[in-house]
Amino acid sequence: MEWVQGMNEAVNYIEEHILEEPDLNELGKLAGCSAHHFQRIFTYIGGITLTEYLRKRRMSLAAVDLKKENTKVIDVALKYGYDSPTAFNRAFQMVHGISLL
Repeated sequence: MEWVQGMNEAVNYIEEHILEEPDLNELGKLAGCSAHHFQRIFTYIGGITLTEYLRKRRMSLAAVDLKKENTKVIDVALKYGYDSPTAFNRAFQMVHGISLL
């Protein structure tokens, strides 16, 4: 059961640092394994890769941000690490199935 607690701590760390690139070594340390094994275990347990989880999670948060009044797409795109509204729109459309532009 210790590994479950470790994985929960790693996921909590991901959520607390959702706007940053993940520190795989720190995640592995929290989960009690190497960075490589953490990614493999995460995919096995979650059914999606860590990269895909981060993209979907960030796009979910971006959707919430976009619902706020007077929010500009470019501001949300930059907040979530995209250099242009076009790239952000493409990623948003892949996750949510709708276009922003």
